[in-house]
Amino acid sequence: MKIDQKYLEVIRFIITGVVSTLTTYAVYWVLLPFLNHSIAFLVGYIVAVIVNYIMTTSFTFKVKATKKNGLGFIMTNIINFILSEAFLNLFIYIGVSKQWAPIPMYAICIPINFLIVRYVMKKL
Repeated sequence: MKIDQKYLEVIRFIITGVVSTLTTYAVYWVLLPFLNHSIAFLVGYIVAVIVNYIMTTSFTFKVKATKKNGLGFIMTNIINFILSEAFLNLFIYIGVSKQWAPIPMYAICIPINFLIVRYVMKKL
């Protein structure tokens, strides 16, 4: 039985996303006692973007890392960060604890990010 490459891409994206999300979340939790939640999230996000780009090019979409797709990846992550930060603060504002607010934020932002990153990696 041969699995369609698009399904394998989604599976690899999920694996990469889990690693990236856990990286962001781990750094966030470690820094949260010492920094404002937004700064803690930003630092975690930056660390995860580096890991994510390496995994995205070499594993998820199996494309060559180039300046063009690197710039596109950075731009998609800026968009994703803004969206993530907005939802993180929204959930904190409505009463979700700072420790748990990233969970519903990820549920919204990850599917959107997949579509954007896939487009950039495949088109650039």
